[in-house]
Amino acid sequence: MNKKIITIIIILLIAVVGITAYLNRGNVAEKEEAQKLAKLHFKENGNQIETVDLNFIKTQGEVTFNKGLDTSDSGPVEHSFTGVPLINILEGVGIDLLEKEQLIINSVDGYTVALTATEVLKEDNVYIIYKSDGQYLKTKKEGGSGPYRIVIKDDKFGQRWSKFVTEVNVK
Repeated sequence: MNKKIITIIIILLIAVVGITAYLNRGNVAEKEEAQKLAKLHFKENGNQIETVDLNFIKTQGEVTFNKGLDTSDSGPVEHSFTGVPLINILEGVGIDLLEKEQLIINSVDGYTVALTATEVLKEDNVYIIYKSDGQYLKTKKEGGSGPYRIVIKDDKFGQRWSKFVTEVNVK
């Protein structure tokens, strides 16, 4: 009896994984294309609002700042980042965070980060960056971490810094 139950559970899990992969195959292609063209999609409650490129992002208040990243296998390493506060870009595409609760940041590799609206509204905290140490970020296929990356200054260890960002969904 236990073997039958385990077999049924395994079959169900395989079916769920297969169906999920099938349903997400279009999203992967869309994300890879966005990354290749350095496009960043903005959605509100899952509905497409705007797609922007690097030129638009730069006009929203480009800044360069230094931030140390402390990882488990090394001490803090100081980096120079160039980017734009995420709140500036959101305002530029017409998204108001005052009555929103969270933002879901999606990346081409499937990594997802949830941020609260409060974190993003906090001055000098959440950035979309496109340069690190003076160099434009390369795409995943090029061995980089871009073309866009989320850097959260209040996240000392970079646990929620997200590489390969292609989409911001505001809820």
